[in-house]
Amino acid sequence: MKDFFEGIQSFFEDFAFEPLNYLRTLELDSWWAANIVNWLFMIVGFAAFLYWMKQLKDINDRNEENRDSTAHSFLG
Repeated sequence: MKDFFEGIQSFFEDFAFEPLNYLRTLELDSWWAANIVNWLFMIVGFAAFLYWMKQLKDINDRNEENRDSTAHSFLG
């Protein structure tokens, strides 16, 4: 069983995390390039936010939302 867990350790240390090790060493040369994963997550999150706002605006423009004060049980 010990060999099994050491095999998992070896896989992650030697192969799976190698791109992250490269980004860690890249930070000494370029902070912007080293944080490319963070920038990608922020771009995807911002695009999702814009899509969500567009969908809410479309629903609002079609007047599909029930805006009565009794529409939700927690309001009345």
